[in-house]
Amino acid sequence: MKAVRFIAPQQPLEMQNIPVPEIGERDVLVKVKAAGICHSDAHYRAGVSPVRPVPLTLGHEVAGVVEKIGSQVTNVKVGERVCLHYNLTCGDCYPCSTGNDQFCEKALMLGHYTNGGYAEYIAVPARNAIHLPDEIPFEQGATLMCASATAFHALKKSRLKVGERVAIFGVGGLGQSAVQLAKAFGALEVYAVDINEDKLKLAQEYGAIPVNGKNVDAVTELKKLTNNKGVDVAIEMIGLKQTMKQALQSVGALGRVVIVGLSSQPLELNTYTELLGNEVELIGSNDHHLQELPLLVEMARRKILDTSKVVSKTIPLDAEEINAVLDTLEKFGSDVRTVIVP
Repeated sequence: MKAVRFIAPQQPLEMQNIPVPEIGERDVLVKVKAAGICHSDAHYRAGVSPVRPVPLTLGHEVAGVVEKIGSQVTNVKVGERVCLHYNLTCGDCYPCSTGNDQFCEKALMLGHYTNGGYAEYIAVPARNAIHLPDEIPFEQGATLMCASATAFHALKKSRLKVGERVAIFGVGGLGQSAVQLAKAFGALEVYAVDINEDKLKLAQEYGAIPVNGKNVDAVTELKKLTNNKGVDVAIEMIGLKQTMKQALQSVGALGRVVIVGLSSQPLELNTYTELLGNEVELIGSNDHHLQELPLLVEMARRKILDTSKVVSKTIPLDAEEINAVLDTLEKFGSDVRTVIVP
């Protein structure tokens, strides 16, 4: 089968012909119908986050059709539409049994530590296959598995209460889902902070109040919009030192700041004025949980979460085109989400 693979850091991905993966008695083989290209994939190619083993097929946002099932699989059938939870875990350890499966010591992330979805087929444990309703196109189902799921988990970590005000820093693929989910969780107002006018316009269509960081100081503007009180929750989804600092400075008393964006730069803060004085909480949000995904998919089926505008472009399974998209992501380009359709 064809697969577009990571060869070495700071090198273009390459198309290779590799065997169709074998499956065990509790696994499923899925024919890939859609694979999202995430900003994390650009980090992997650039060497910011190590990939192993090498060579490796990238792609952790995957949806498709079940082609084959193992002898002990009962939760899905051949021919069913599915989207895939990207953390492959043991299912038996303490973190897995308590719903914190991203901390499983045996966890392998698709497209990072085991072969992912930039290919014609992929094999995963059957428990990682989430039913994808007919109402949700494959391209949108794929993005649910990372962008939307990570936003959903971050909002849960924020402990957002009905009637609170939320600022979303970065309204790309994750941020557009975060805007909608924050509204669904009961936020009174959602502020979308970005420097890209197209992304801000889309966030505004979803009910957000846009704050263009290119034209105004984001912290000053958020304080102005909240009568100098600051927001209750700030979620940083870019991974830049500047926006992490702005998120921290934008919250008021008892505010919660959730950091989602990946960064190799340290975050400096004034311990009293930015943290202790207002009892602000700084929270890390890492991936998401398997148990969160069925509800998220159901919210998308009911259009509580609209993913129809998140996928901005589809491309074939072609190394040159995929590399071009990754180049754009490294430069923080305007596309919300590009999805590979093999």
